[in-house]
Parts: sequence; C-alpha cells; structure tokens
Amino acid sequence: MNQNDQKNWTGYWEQLRVTLLEPKVDPALLEASLREARAKMPVPVLWLLGKTQSGKTSIIRALTGSAAAEIGNGFQPCTRSARFYDFPAEAPLVRFLDTRGLGEVAYDPADDMHYCEAQAHLLVAVMKAADVHQAAVFDVLHAIRRRHPEWPLLLVQTGLHELYPQGGGHIQPWPYADDPLPGMVPLDLRRAIAAQRAALRTMPGFAPVRWVAVDLTLPEDGFDPPDYGLEALWQSIESLTSLGLQHQLSGDAAVQDLFARAAHQHIAGYAIAAAGLGALPVVDWVAVSAVQAKLLHSLALLYGQNWDRNTITEFLGLAGAGIATGYLARLLSRTAAKMIPVWGQTIGAIWGASSSGATTYALGKAAIYFFARRKDGLNVDADTLRQIYAQELERGASFLKDRLRGKSA
Repeated sequence: MNQNDQKNWTGYWEQLRVTLLEPKVDPALLEASLREARAKMPVPVLWLLGKTQSGKTSIIRALTGSAAAEIGNGFQPCTRSARFYDFPAEAPLVRFLDTRGLGEVAYDPADDMHYCEAQAHLLVAVMKAADVHQAAVFDVLHAIRRRHPEWPLLLVQTGLHELYPQGGGHIQPWPYADDPLPGMVPLDLRRAIAAQRAALRTMPGFAPVRWVAVDLTLPEDGFDPPDYGLEALWQSIESLTSLGLQHQLSGDAAVQDLFARAAHQHIAGYAIAAAGLGALPVVDWVAVSAVQAKLLHSLALLYGQNWDRNTITEFLGLAGAGIATGYLARLLSRTAAKMIPVWGQTIGAIWGASSSGATTYALGKAAIYFFARRKDGLNVDADTLRQIYAQELERGASFLKDRLRGKSA
C-alpha cells in the first residue's frame, strides 16, 4: 500500500478514537450496522417445540444464565403461532424460537418452518417425562422431518423429579445416557422415559437424533443441583451443531463471576457482529467503530461505571499506542488480502471477519479488567491491561473459528 493508503488507515484509528470519545452512539447507524452484520453472520435458531409448561423457558434460562422474568419480557412475536427471544438482545448470539399452544389448538408448522428454513437451526422438542399425552408434539415433529430430513433433532425430557418416589432426589452421577436405563432410576420414571423414546424411534429423516433427560429447577425448589443434566444438555447441543454455542454463552469454565459471564455474552455478541461487518468486500470502518463503542458503553453500564469523556480518555491512555499499532497492522494485512483476486474474496474475507471480531473481543476483555478494577476502587495497571488485550486477541480469533465454520457449513 502507498503512503496515502497508510494515511487513510491511520485516519481509521482516529475515527475509532473519536467514536469512543462520543459515548452516545448514533442509534440509527448502530442498528443499520447490526442489521448488516446479521445478514452476513445469521443468528442461529434453536426451535423449541413442546406443550405449554413443558419446560422450554427453563431450558433457555439454564443455557443463557438469564432470569426467567427477563426472558418473559424479551419474547417478540414473529409468526401467527410462534415468538422469538434473542440473547443478548442488542447483539444476539442465539435466537430461541418458541412455538406455543401445541396440544391445545390446531397447529400448522408451515409458517414456522418457512421462518427457519434460511437460518442455521436445531430442532429442540421438549416434553415432560410424566406427560404421556405427546401425540400433538410427535405429529408436528414427523411433519417437520418429512419436509426437512436434514435438520438435526434434540429431544429433551424434563420434570424428572415429578416421578421421584416421595423424598427422593437426583441420582448421581447422571445416568440417563444408558440404554436401557439402569435400575437405579425409579421404575415409574424409567418406564415413562422409555415410552417416549420408543414412540419416536421411527422418526423420518437422516439427520441425527439425540435424547437427553434434565431437571432444571429454581434453587428455592429444593433440588440439588437445580441444573441437573445441564452439562449433558450442552454436550448434546454441541454434538448436533458446529457453532460452539456453549463457549459463546458461558465463557471459560473458570468464569464464575456473574458480572464476568454477562460481560462475556455481550462481548461475544458484538464480536460476531463486528466479524459480520469485517466479512464485507469493503469494510465500513465507521460501522465497525460504532459497534465497538456500543459494546464498551454496554460494559460500562453493566459494571456501574460512567462512560463519559474522562473515563474513555483514561481507558485509551492506559491502552496506549501499542494496541492501536497492533490493531492497525492487522487491518492493513487483512485488507491487502481482500484485494487479491479469488483468494481475497474467500479466505481473505474469512480472515477479515476473524480479525474484526477478534479485535472487538480483545477490546471488550481489556475493558472488563478496566471496569472491574474501577468498580472495586482499585488502580488499573496499564501493562496488565495491554497484556490482557494481547492474550485475548488470539483467543478471540480462536473463539470465532467455530462460528465462522458453522456459517460456511
């Protein structure tokens, strides 16, 4: 690239700096940027099918770590018989599609199938183990799989404790992967689970079908652990998709702090949005900087910090020119790759998406350290912040591989 191009890229960093110094991101620009990003990186859909009170909301709560009340307030109608829940709302990692009223009213899945057809998805059928009246759910599943034999299916049996003997608790270790179920499982529960599984052994289609039994309750319900079978549920989801959703929603196993987990979900969502913008033939750097600025603003709110000029100036000063230089170098190399015919339009675009997302991811992780220290009244060490950015830049690239692979699958 010539000297003028170098000046243009230096001007991009200045654009990002100016955007960060203006905490109120233009909502129209942000929405347009996120809409454009979703077109390039569609939000995967987990289609939840089941009767009312079968446990669908409990599954969403367990997978996302979000409160049931928040989930209920977040649903939006999308077809005559279904509604969706995006998580996180502004830059979603996953969309849950909830079909209502199965078994209560006549249901035609055609509209919902049309809604899902162009999107990455997983069918998740939810049924209470104690409910023997599942014909309506079975009929819908057969209709969907006849039309889409390639769609994988996960069948989740819930409410296990309803068939425990009086005073009984969860069996440890979780035994429900065995077939037949072991004798330690209470007889009534064993028969109910086996009957539901037998009823769907002739399911149409060639895509894999998985069964998992869970008992997802609230802590006050008195069952320990309240998320019984959650890890098995995650393993089943990961085996049927190539999107790496568990890491995107839960973060590293070491992340136990609720603030850090919520922050990770925001970072992952905005990183994927930035990756979508980075995959465009000509990247709109104003849009990318708007997405990054909104992410940092959201993290500041999460940690109860004012995202004003003084705070932003402090963050940029601690980050230093080292971050800017590394960031600029990646953008230059990535853009050069996109200019190469054929290669630049394929591998180069994937490289561009990964780099845009990775830098957004790294900025967010560095900001967590910054905001957490300020929240606790502690000094922020510039060297530590820069080290975090450098480490998370590589993790961000690795994090995006599964999503990019899933997009191209």
